Amino acid sequence: MVSALVLAPVPLAAIWFGSPWLLLLVMLAAGVMAWEWARLCHGGSWRNSGAVLVAVVIAAIAVGAAGGVGPGVACAVAGALLVYLLARRWRDGAPRWLAAGAVWVAVPCVLLLWLGRPENAGRVALLWLFAVVWATDIGAYEIGRRVGGPRLAPRWSPSKTWAGLVGGAACAVIVGWATARVVGSVSALPLVLASGGLAIVEQFGDLAESVAKRRFGVKDSSGLIPGHGGLLDRLDGLLAAIPAAALLTLIDGSVPTWR
Repeated sequence: MVSALVLAPVPLAAIWFGSPWLLLLVMLAAGVMAWEWARLCHGGSWRNSGAVLVAVVIAAIAVGAAGGVGPGVACAVAGALLVYLLARRWRDGAPRWLAAGAVWVAVPCVLLLWLGRPENAGRVALLWLFAVVWATDIGAYEIGRRVGGPRLAPRWSPSKTWAGLVGGAACAVIVGWATARVVGSVSALPLVLASGGLAIVEQFGDLAESVAKRRFGVKDSSGLIPGHGGLLDRLDGLLAAIPAAALLTLIDGSVPTWR
């Protein structure tokens, strides 16, 4: 918890001050997550395909920042194919999983930068999104630990419970309601529903990484954050929530205009 409190101001400041700080932070975080994903797919070791994966992810984000979502996503997909082909040629780990990591890390980062533009969603929406994700993680952990009960997916993540899923969603709903009150121009019901839905998506993103860690026999993506594992372990749910938030923005506009 102490590590989380120390790290939280960094993304908040980057979101608040915007370019170029948000771009630099996203590229740094993405590079670390790509490195962690490569290590995860190699059972904790580091191989040549990992360096290609990191380069592909950073390149996709740079292209997305300069040219928009379409070129950024296209670069991520093309880079994933390159990672797959090279990993197969070098007999280097699990090519499909490595390639999936390029898309899994790069595409949400490209979409996050797109959401951060004032004409799309802006910093209000990003602050809301991060608050929803953090509230979901805290609520799911605390309520799941205290209530217990049936496991959500015992084969993949024995510690996750249905109570945690509901508790995380409930905390996200509270964040949605509070955001509507603070912003003022937003109707509460759409934002409450969106927050609850994103909380569920976020938790299944967390579950997806648990599947990968179980597949490769790794407990944490790295030991980078004391007491919390790696950066990917902290941001796996956010990686799932960002595309969902981007889709909502495309459908119904940015958070400050939701009715």
